Amino acid sequence: MLFYLDNLQSVSPNAQAQQQPQGNGQLRERIMRNGGVLPPEMRERIKMRQGITDAELDRRLEQFRKNPQPQQKQAKRGLNENYARELMELHTLGVNGGYTQKDVIEVAKCFTGWTIADPTGYRRAAANMIKGTEDRKLERLQRQAGVPDDIDSGQFYFNPRWHEQGAKYVLGQKVDESGMKDGLKVLDILVNSPATAKFIARKLAVKFVSDNPSDALVGRVADAFHKSSGDIKTTLRALLSDPEFFASENYHAKIKTPFELVVSSIRTLGADTNASPALVAMLNKLGEVPYGYQAPTGYPDKAEDWVNTGALLERLNFAVAIASNRIPGTKVDLTPLAGKNKSEILDKAIAEILSGEVSSGTKATLLKQLEQPLPEVKPAEPVADMEAVDMPAGKGQGQRGLGRQARLLQPSGNPDVFKAVSLVLGTPEFQRQ
Repeated sequence: MLFYLDNLQSVSPNAQAQQQPQGNGQLRERIMRNGGVLPPEMRERIKMRQGITDAELDRRLEQFRKNPQPQQKQAKRGLNENYARELMELHTLGVNGGYTQKDVIEVAKCFTGWTIADPTGYRRAAANMIKGTEDRKLERLQRQAGVPDDIDSGQFYFNPRWHEQGAKYVLGQKVDESGMKDGLKVLDILVNSPATAKFIARKLAVKFVSDNPSDALVGRVADAFHKSSGDIKTTLRALLSDPEFFASENYHAKIKTPFELVVSSIRTLGADTNASPALVAMLNKLGEVPYGYQAPTGYPDKAEDWVNTGALLERLNFAVAIASNRIPGTKVDLTPLAGKNKSEILDKAIAEILSGEVSSGTKATLLKQLEQPLPEVKPAEPVADMEAVDMPAGKGQGQRGLGRQARLLQPSGNPDVFKAVSLVLGTPEFQRQ
């Protein structure tokens, strides 16, 4: 979080005088002193301190040789509000949690100095390059990188020189704990806020109960969260033991997300799978490939984000593909569901997949659909780069993957059996949690 939301670079404006970064001016001066050429060891120190590659260093060297006159002084780093804002908006108070822009700034001040040792790994790389030299030389190189000697690359550490000293005020409460404790105090304030309790309680209720939980349920869960100072075990116990959790109107109230649909289908059918790229491509086509959602909020939990005509068709396509053994690396054996006729096969599929829990209307529809052809399943595009997969805002559809289309196998098994199974997997009863 500190890295992704830039807090590792957040520095108190009042601490600027204490900073002595290796800037372009100093780099230019060193280059000129050495006749435009840098010794290998100096190159490694500069790359490490500035966090740049060989190519970038060469580009700067060439630029300085062409223009030996110093440029204007670089802007210094200052306060970064990203982490403070996301902490309150997405993880504690919520977007309407009662905080202001002034609170964002004050929280950002409290977290100045919360950073990461050698986040790009250049210190470690340089240390490996001079392995075998005297310890004193290695220690000097690490100190020049501005990283404590006893902290490994990539670890959290608190830099007191970057911290905003003095009193800060967050949600009307004074924070003046000194140093790193300022940030810890902010966390205590946020956890104990009634807005945080309500925000967390509603998210849990939406996840586990229904898309529109009652205010009374949210209030009871929030009360448990608040009284326990944010203990998640106590909070979940209150939710899972609440009468509304067991209410009939909340039974099967939640729609499975695409990932839940795929996993539950594999489990229900007793399939063997190696989670092949073809299966991941299917998930991408359904709209929920693992780790593919770029926004920090995570994949949505409500039916409105997953249920539309196109999404339902893709769900049925997946049901047909898995039941007919068309997905490479995923195999199902449906021979126990064979019967004398289509009606008997359907009854066995309903008993096996839905434990016999199906409405009369759904069963009547299934009997009609048995006489209709199944949709033709089109191959999904493979996911070559997880970071390239995303969901357009408000939609349940993933972006296209990269490369050639994923190959689907020819259907195998009893056509009447996999047809019945496909239709049962597509029923509202199976599509719900």
